Amino acid sequence: MSQLDDLIHQPLRLKIMAALAAEKGQPLDFPRLKAITQATDGNLGSHLATLEKAGYVAIEKDFVGKRPRTQARLTPKGRKAFRAHVEYLRSVVEAAEEL
Repeated sequence: MSQLDDLIHQPLRLKIMAALAAEKGQPLDFPRLKAITQATDGNLGSHLATLEKAGYVAIEKDFVGKRPRTQARLTPKGRKAFRAHVEYLRSVVEAAEEL
């Protein structure tokens, strides 16, 4: 059975990971991720930094014209960790249903 991943389990980080996983390897830009998660700039940036430090998320910064753009995508390690965490959550739900 999979185990709880403390990094992913935090609610905002779980939302971030789920949003990035839904993109199937494509990056999400910061404003879109902010809208999906309903997070503030600082809060989202802080949680993305935590996930990046863990190797779960890759942050890409570039420019579109003269405007800076920040994008995030799951790394292979992050995708694997997210799948394992979802498997863990499913096992908890299934165990509760058996009671």
